Amino acid sequence: MSYADRWLLPDGVEEILPEAALQIESQRRQLLDLYQRWGYDLVIPPMIEYTDSLLIGLGQDIDLLTFRVTDQLSGRMMGIRADITPQIARMDAHSFKRPGVSRLCYAGHVLHAKPKLPLATRSPIQAGVELFGAASLSADVEVISLLLESLDTIGMPQLHIDLGHVAIYRSLAAAAGFSESQEQAFFDLLQKKSAADINSWVGANLSHPDHVAWFKVLPELAGDASVLEFAKTALKGAPAPVFAAIEEMARVAQIVQSRWPQVQLHYDMSEVRGYHYHTGIVFAAFAPGYGGTIARGGRYDSIGEVFGRARPAIGFTVDISTVTRLLAATEVADSAVIFAPGSEDPQQWRAVQSLRRSGHRVICGMTPNDQPPAECQLILVMAGEDYQLQPIAALTE
Repeated sequence: MSYADRWLLPDGVEEILPEAALQIESQRRQLLDLYQRWGYDLVIPPMIEYTDSLLIGLGQDIDLLTFRVTDQLSGRMMGIRADITPQIARMDAHSFKRPGVSRLCYAGHVLHAKPKLPLATRSPIQAGVELFGAASLSADVEVISLLLESLDTIGMPQLHIDLGHVAIYRSLAAAAGFSESQEQAFFDLLQKKSAADINSWVGANLSHPDHVAWFKVLPELAGDASVLEFAKTALKGAPAPVFAAIEEMARVAQIVQSRWPQVQLHYDMSEVRGYHYHTGIVFAAFAPGYGGTIARGGRYDSIGEVFGRARPAIGFTVDISTVTRLLAATEVADSAVIFAPGSEDPQQWRAVQSLRRSGHRVICGMTPNDQPPAECQLILVMAGEDYQLQPIAALTE
């Protein structure tokens, strides 16, 4: 590597400079404070774990995103986390084995072996919550409500949530007698949302009239609240769990909409994001003008079983890195930045510390002749017997 290339970072790996770092930290702190007020306890899982626990339960997608390294002490394979959810499930099962309902929250970096979207960072910062031990719809409502308050707290201008339920596709596939390869093939087509390819596949693989009708109409079952009633007719003859799932979506949406009337809810019966490990309602938050999700979550009741403690579970993750880029730059500090010229005067030191304890940002010069940094608007000067604040602009006029 030449001297000129030593400053380069790997593709998709980024450093965070002061302005963005301050915004990210402000959002992280706001979210963790919010989660604490809702009763969620903060945990900090390690960046690296044995792949035996890190890659269990979340399917092939996470497997492909995970960097692997060999532990020089044990010789075992370890992974750098690409998702924090399995770590929280492990902690609930063993490290923090609390009886009854457990609410945990987190914030930190994850690392992806490849970007999820073109030009996306491979080292995003995420914050999220996981609720264990509650199987009722009340838990689904709480977590989705907390997601909406999270986005509102960090200043997202519009709240747009997609709701789905993986039991719909899972039950239809089981009723149609899909083989494992057929289930995966149609799953891939659903993700692409290609009606022509779906109709062609259905014609080649299904013969029962009901099955043909279900899978041809499934991609069309997306839209506003009216699609819930339409789905009941379009999926006539489907297994009972399909209609139970639709009712669950309707009930959760009704409560969430009453709490957040401004939220835009979109329903998608063919939503299969996280299909390999989610077990119930799934949801995702979107922002105008951005093609990917800014937050996502759902119910994954089976994930704890691999750690010896099968418990109902639901949670979500917010991508703080993406949200920071999407939000317009805002002033994080509540007051102007203050400059204190270099001085050994104990009285000035006490004045500076008093300002800092009050929440002000104060930058001290190294010598009495140092010029104030460009970010400073006020200067601390001796006026009579006390130090006072004056606008820097006024001194230069």
